[in-house]
Amino acid sequence: MAETGTSSSIEDQIRLREEKAKALLALGAHPYGNGVVVPHTTETVRTRHATDDAVALEAQHTEPYGVAGRVVALRSMGKASFLSLRDRDGDLQIFVKKDKVGDAAYELLKQTDLGDIVFARGRAMRTRTNELSIEALELKLLTKALRPLPEKWHGLSDVETRYRQRYVDLAVNLEVREAFRKRAKLITGLRRFLDERDYLEVETPILHKPEEAGGAAARPFATHHNALDLDLKLRIATELHLKRLIVGGLERVYEIGRIFRNEGIYRRHNPEFTSVEFYQAYATHEDLMTLTEQLVERLAIEVTGAFIAMYQGVEINYAAPWPRVSMLGEVAKAYGIDGTPSAQLDALAKLSDADWLAKNNDKEAKHKLAKIHSPGEKIAWAFEALVEPMLPRNRPCFVIDFPLEVSPLARKRDSEPRLVDRFEAYAGGMEIANAFSELNDPRDQEARFRAQVEAAARGNEEAMPYDRDFVRALEHGMPPTAGEGVGIDRLAMLFTDAASIRDVVLFPLLKPEAAGPET
Repeated sequence: MAETGTSSSIEDQIRLREEKAKALLALGAHPYGNGVVVPHTTETVRTRHATDDAVALEAQHTEPYGVAGRVVALRSMGKASFLSLRDRDGDLQIFVKKDKVGDAAYELLKQTDLGDIVFARGRAMRTRTNELSIEALELKLLTKALRPLPEKWHGLSDVETRYRQRYVDLAVNLEVREAFRKRAKLITGLRRFLDERDYLEVETPILHKPEEAGGAAARPFATHHNALDLDLKLRIATELHLKRLIVGGLERVYEIGRIFRNEGIYRRHNPEFTSVEFYQAYATHEDLMTLTEQLVERLAIEVTGAFIAMYQGVEINYAAPWPRVSMLGEVAKAYGIDGTPSAQLDALAKLSDADWLAKNNDKEAKHKLAKIHSPGEKIAWAFEALVEPMLPRNRPCFVIDFPLEVSPLARKRDSEPRLVDRFEAYAGGMEIANAFSELNDPRDQEARFRAQVEAAARGNEEAMPYDRDFVRALEHGMPPTAGEGVGIDRLAMLFTDAASIRDVVLFPLLKPEAAGPET
């Protein structure tokens, strides 16, 4: 049955399995067959018979079950064998007796190895150890696995191997499958929530002309369109195209899509990620705060079963209302400044670089500050270093009172034009959403784009281009609008208790695999 000699090389085991595939053909069994109908899953059997004991199962005369899946355990006892079969719903034991399946089928079982995919048909029963099983009346090998499953995959210290060979990770680790089931449930719930509120799901371009590759502070990936001989960028946001649709009168739109940012890879960020952006005419950023609380609380309940969920050892309570933290106010407090927002802005603008560095003087902080020219950027720099690490971990929160200089697409606050009507939502120590009342003044937007072009000229690789067509769209008139982007991968991290974003991305980008011995 399963090959012996676990110390043999992978190549030897593959050759042995290839010989078994040939033996199957000689016995009239195709090792890569097709056309089998699988009417049930292992969950069907477990659900229907969870409370039935051996006597009750023996008395039942139901139609036999037909299940198929990968063999993850296999042991033989002469004229009887036990297989543990794993399908999309989990594991179920198959009890195979020679006198039940016949000599030919039992002979085929000798050519079966761990990892093979088989079909079994039979009645539900319980073994002497009370394990729910299928007593096979029919057994077929559907797919011969030439490469054996790893013996010590679970908890593998080289996690990159698990990410690189995700197909094996999913095959052997049921908890990994569950994480991606929850991710799918999250996206389904998100769509349902927005659809119920009359948002229209749309699709916008991924390939952008360089002058249209804006919507966020990020460096794009570059590509080229051969037929049109055009240099293009992969989108860093869906924002500007979605707001064009608001101009066109759609009023409530959203897009779930892949975003590409040519940035570093770290625990909470992957250069290719999934976000949802939604825009609502005649709404403000305050309206979206309420909507965000409702959305995340409901998703927490749908995905985890409760509005309180554990993340990395901390219980997070997602119930509304969420606390609000002032970026301006907390930075001013850190530097001993009080008063009104206007007074705080005035006082912070007078600080020298030495004053700023008095609170944060490590090498990286000094390097970042040297590239910063405006007071608003310095406030954001100080917030990231001094305040963000101190945000509450047991509650989501909204960060408000953002400076104009770091918000080139947000509407100025009427009471203090150096601030904008914007918030970011944080949970579990990371940003999960960014939203604002949208800038719909075309002349103000022109000025913001010019400032971004100047920043790019100073060496800021994340500055936005001047999107003339977007200004033209605003000149046609965009109604008062609020918009928001939510990071789906980070929500998935929170609701699956994943330490790394790569744990919730099926195929994260990795460096090329180093050449070496076959494993």
